[in-house]
Amino acid sequence: MNPDLNKLQPYPFQRLRDLFAGVTPNAEYAHINLSIGEPKHATPALISSALADNLAGLASYPTTLGIASLRNTIAQWLSRRYQIPALNAETEIIPVNGSREALFAFAQTVIDSSRPQPIVISPNPFYQIYEGAAFLAGAEPYFLNTLPGNDFAMEFNTVPESVLQRTQLVYVCSPGNPSGKVLTLDQWREIFSLSDRYGFVIAADECYSEIYFDETNPPLGALQAARLLGRDYTRLVVFSSLSKRSNVPGMRSGFVAGDAQLLEKFLLYRTYHGCAMNPAVQAASAAAWQDEVHVVENRRLYAEKFATVTPILQEVLDVELPDAAFYLWAYTNQSDTDFALQLYRDYNVTVLPGSFLAREAHGVNPGQGFVRIALVASLAECVEAAERIRHMLQS
Repeated sequence: MNPDLNKLQPYPFQRLRDLFAGVTPNAEYAHINLSIGEPKHATPALISSALADNLAGLASYPTTLGIASLRNTIAQWLSRRYQIPALNAETEIIPVNGSREALFAFAQTVIDSSRPQPIVISPNPFYQIYEGAAFLAGAEPYFLNTLPGNDFAMEFNTVPESVLQRTQLVYVCSPGNPSGKVLTLDQWREIFSLSDRYGFVIAADECYSEIYFDETNPPLGALQAARLLGRDYTRLVVFSSLSKRSNVPGMRSGFVAGDAQLLEKFLLYRTYHGCAMNPAVQAASAAAWQDEVHVVENRRLYAEKFATVTPILQEVLDVELPDAAFYLWAYTNQSDTDFALQLYRDYNVTVLPGSFLAREAHGVNPGQGFVRIALVASLAECVEAAERIRHMLQS
């Protein structure tokens, strides 16, 4: 067996199941699950129709690179969304089966395990795929704690020179999970400068980029930042997804875009990996990327929930409206696991302990005392859950 598998820790939701094992929640309340970032808004009919209308494609093997019309549609979307020149749809874009599998597979392509002690830098708390991808590529994760005191930023100036010299890959998540923070242009300038100096690749996870609150001020993207700073896309690849944007987590559809040389090798890896996108899903994906009406409505629904729920929770928790994404990252001023357990047992509401999303690094677990609350349920359920949390803490 691959010994690196022994380095993998249980996924946060397995740890949550273990925490709740043997606990019977209060039957007076209907269960409300706000622990997992699974969109619950309705899938737009235009996507479902496109999927159904193209089922004949199941009779053909798909190519790993995907159909040209989908890649061209993604290129056009990127140009509109980020106000950048259209990417080369032949060399700078690859459709993928959701950002999760691509974020993992990318490390297997990038990491050169023949070099001594390769490092992968990740934010902390983080999406656990980053850690697993590093271990199984033969690298060592190095965590940058993102804390309220530094406005949840990745402080690269704290990374020792010896670590930066061994760094081959840096995962960046903007908007962040779980904080919802969006990287500024100055922060991107720093990351690009370090990439130029030390030669590491940047994997920019942007799966929450389309959930934000000000239609006139969408989150800055990595490709956009590169262009604003007069750069090309050398050593930069972004990862995007339809799951949150278009409420199709089960469709498993996204894309990677950026450095053509990196993507050439990534395509080679994927050809052997065997992960070409279903032809019907490709057609439905093209329909989704072409339409913004449903995305605007999606944002409106989230904005309504945040505007209603946040003030209720602010009466009893230290929590602020995020820059973007659909999480509230709330400080409980107590054990996050005790908080989640009591809330589930007494009020039948599920949230995720922040410590499950982080690792102890540099003497602290930066998720300790926090809970992640995913406002993915209906407005009525989110409000009801917030009222139960308030009642629990006021009691």
